[in-house]
Amino acid sequence: MRNARLDEAQAGIKISGRNINNFRYANDTTLMAESEEELKSLLLKVKEESEKAGLKLNIQITKIMASGPITSWQIDGETMETVADFIWGGSKITGYSDCSHEIKRHLLLGRKAMTSLDSILKSRDITLPTNVHLVKATVFPVVMYGCESCTIKKVECQRIDAFELWCWRRLLRVSWTARRSNQ
Repeated sequence: MRNARLDEAQAGIKISGRNINNFRYANDTTLMAESEEELKSLLLKVKEESEKAGLKLNIQITKIMASGPITSWQIDGETMETVADFIWGGSKITGYSDCSHEIKRHLLLGRKAMTSLDSILKSRDITLPTNVHLVKATVFPVVMYGCESCTIKKVECQRIDAFELWCWRRLLRVSWTARRSNQ
C-alpha cells in the first residue's frame, strides 16, 4: 500500500486543506475520492502495486460505496459489488450521512452488555457502588464507542437518555411500571 504512493496522488477528498484518499487498518483499506474516475484511478494504482509485490486484488470482497449514482465497474472481467453502507473501525459508514441507524445499533449493543451483567447485578454480595462502577466501565463505553463521528438529532438524544435511565432502573431493580420520583 505504501508503495502505491497514494499520499502523493491528487485524487481524494479535501478536509481542512489536506488531501485524504485512504484509511488503512491491519488488512483493511478504504479508498476515498470526490469522483468516480478518481476512485477508479486509486484502485488501479493499488492493484498495480499489489501485482508488483506478487499479491492479487480480490474483486469478490472489494466493494464500492458512493453518495450518488454510480455505474457498475468491471476489473479483469469481474464486476465489483456496490453497497449502500459498510462497517469500518466499528462504525457504520453510509452514503447519506444519517447516524440514526448507527446510534440504534450502539444502543442495542449496550443493552446486550447490560443484560449480560444480570447475574452480577442481582447478586446480593456485590455492593451498589461496585455495580455502578461496573456499569460505567462496561456498558457505557460500548454505547459511546465511535460516537465522535455521529450527528445526534433530538430524537436520538431522547433515545440515549431513555437508555441511560433504563440502565439505572435495571441496576436498582425498579420495574418499568413502578412510578418513582427523582427525590
